Amino acid sequence: MPTSPEPIEAVSQRLDKFVSEQISYASALGDEAERMARAGAASLRGGKRLRARFLLCGRRAVTELSGGDDSAGESAAVGVAAALEVFQAAALVHDDLIDNSDTRRGQPAAHRALQAGHIEAGWAGDAETFGRSAAVLLGDLLVAWSDDLLEESLDGMATAGPARRQYAQMRRDVTIGQFLDVAEESAYVSHDDAAHADRALRVASYKSARYSIQKPLQIGAALAGADEAQLEALGRFGHDIGMAFQLRDDVLGVFGDSAVTGKPSGDDLREGKRTVLVAYARQALPVARRADLDALLGDRSLDAGRIREMQQTIVDTGALARTEELIAEYERRADGALNGVSLGRAAVEDLRALARAATQRTS
Repeated sequence: MPTSPEPIEAVSQRLDKFVSEQISYASALGDEAERMARAGAASLRGGKRLRARFLLCGRRAVTELSGGDDSAGESAAVGVAAALEVFQAAALVHDDLIDNSDTRRGQPAAHRALQAGHIEAGWAGDAETFGRSAAVLLGDLLVAWSDDLLEESLDGMATAGPARRQYAQMRRDVTIGQFLDVAEESAYVSHDDAAHADRALRVASYKSARYSIQKPLQIGAALAGADEAQLEALGRFGHDIGMAFQLRDDVLGVFGDSAVTGKPSGDDLREGKRTVLVAYARQALPVARRADLDALLGDRSLDAGRIREMQQTIVDTGALARTEELIAEYERRADGALNGVSLGRAAVEDLRALARAATQRTS
């Protein structure tokens, strides 16, 4: 990712310090509590720190112009960026549980790791049930950690109120978006086929675009004391890039190389995700073949051969090409969102470079 490594390294150091404190606290409660805290620490390893990068860049877009940067503000921004990464870990733990995903970043998903820990410890009862139950609680613990780190970082900041409100809206939106995603796997039958693409875009907006890029940008800007025009422009830019980011994720969820993504190729098809790709493919298929596609979506037993057939169907219907065109359209719209707005020039260039990295990635 094309930003200076120093701020991101500071975020990683802040995370390490915070997690070390949490493990120390939990260890006093016994081995099982420490096991839970260490599972939380494991969930924070790896990743691109995308949300932290956009938050820090959003802040710089304001401070670069105003000259209002200061060490206290920088320290607060690093802490809030770290809190975002903890919240992201919580979302991934719950997301993998909901999707029945076995892996995350090439490693066992949290519920599978907790299941394995149950087996290794020789505990009584069903290990899979334990792993799923523990993962629900682990995600909840990570949300609590993110709150703790956020409040600790905002303590004494004059801009704490606006930043806190942006953060709260982000949490509400992504939770609703996650439910919309789950619901759509069942609710699609109640709506006309022509509406499916718009419904998929609604999921992408609330589950991903606002949470991954738009709100991190606006949280960072709010920390720097941004005015309404700056917040609005960064919001438009962030939402459009966030939509392109999620659509790229949808493409990778069907066509991605498992060696690069860390998840099996075609996993979104096995999970039954009702993405724009699927909506476009269904629109182009005759009714009988549409029913065949519906019957296959969500089948966890799909083998590599059947996945290749479904991938080919998505290509042959033009759904992949249409999705790529939509990604490009969102990128074009975002490119003009910051024109004529009072923001730091160097930070805006970094924002555009971050946007390219987010939407043109292979993992």
